[in-house]
Amino acid sequence: MYLLYSVSLCVYCIALLPLIGYRSLWQGKSIGRLPDRFGRLPAAVNPAHQRSVWVHAVSVGEVLAAKPLLSRLRSIYPNHRLLVSTTTATGQAVARQFGASVDATFYAPLDLSSFVARTLDRVKPELLVLIDTELWPNLLRACQRRGVKTALVNGRISDQSYRGYRLVRRFMRRVLDDVDRMCAQNLSWSKRLLALGASPDRVRVTGSLKFDAVSPGGADLHVGDRVLQYFEFVGERPVIVAASTMRGEEPPLLRAFGKLRRVHPDAVLIIAPRHPERFDEAREIALDHGCRVVRRTELSPEAAPSAEVVILDTIGELARLFQLATVVFVGGSLVPRGGHNLLEPAVFGKAIIFGPHMENFAEIAETFIARGGALQLGSDAELAGVFETLVADPVRRASLGAAAQALVEANRGALGRSLDALAEVLPPGSASRQTTARSIRVVSS
Repeated sequence: MYLLYSVSLCVYCIALLPLIGYRSLWQGKSIGRLPDRFGRLPAAVNPAHQRSVWVHAVSVGEVLAAKPLLSRLRSIYPNHRLLVSTTTATGQAVARQFGASVDATFYAPLDLSSFVARTLDRVKPELLVLIDTELWPNLLRACQRRGVKTALVNGRISDQSYRGYRLVRRFMRRVLDDVDRMCAQNLSWSKRLLALGASPDRVRVTGSLKFDAVSPGGADLHVGDRVLQYFEFVGERPVIVAASTMRGEEPPLLRAFGKLRRVHPDAVLIIAPRHPERFDEAREIALDHGCRVVRRTELSPEAAPSAEVVILDTIGELARLFQLATVVFVGGSLVPRGGHNLLEPAVFGKAIIFGPHMENFAEIAETFIARGGALQLGSDAELAGVFETLVADPVRRASLGAAAQALVEANRGALGRSLDALAEVLPPGSASRQTTARSIRVVSS
């Protein structure tokens, strides 16, 4: 079965080559360091071949969710090198911003045995932590054979993934046998892991790390932040932040914003496309709608722009800008892309709205709606009315924001529970003593 999986993966990768080439050459989408994908990591990733803790997070959302975990892992396993891998270039860019809190970052290898082996030879992990949905059969099997402890943290099994996994349930049972601990975000996803064959004694329900990843502190959290200096021009003006937008969402947002401007001509719209390769596209769409547009990288703290639409063409700044928002629209939800994280604006107590497609955050979205912490639109036709209503009603905004903020605070704690699960498979201190003991035996011999 592993052979069939590897062959299928090879065929899939070859079939994707034209699309990857097109996106790289014509759309400017970065594919990252290719040697990393083949397991040929720079020596700087682990120059002394030191034992490590390896955390893998696919993209931006997973990397941000892992941030509080990384800082704790650093203190719990001080004698290990702390390494972070990602799949996407945007995730890699965010991980690099962590600076000294991690020792190195790299791109995860393709899940083929030879590439995985080269990566493990360089990384030398004693613990591999996979964030969210990453179940790579060849990587997990190689870790199991080498005695590397493995854990799935912040685990979730989406409807689409679950349908696919059920078709190969016998194979998935073998894959899950190679995972020492599985920390599911909720009971529903833990049941899916069990239904796929996971051993009950290895599954824990720990909650979502995303609640612990967002910083507490409300609107004063980033006072004096360098990024905010570029947005001093907004002052008391109504600000709509359209977060992580996907293709097809900017036109209805701009139409709704145009209607809002008729009532509030000083309103500002900040559009943050989800993918960097769409920065130019979003700008052109805004220009086509007759808007005056400026890029975030064109802003100056010394001069207010004449534009009413700002394209956030940077990575890692969006979370800091939520505190400026009058209303936050969560992207990926007007089109069928599953939605995005709504917790970052929630921690600032902002009025949050999103469209009908929040499948990737269904449980969180449903909880927010039920507790009065967010509004869900049935279609993009409702955008203009909701913008106008919320901008004109500070009491309603405050009510939504307070409920959202309270939900974040009430659901913290996944970090501690996840760390407890990791300590069960790699007790703090024991790994370093084992490594030292091996070194002593080698010297003695």
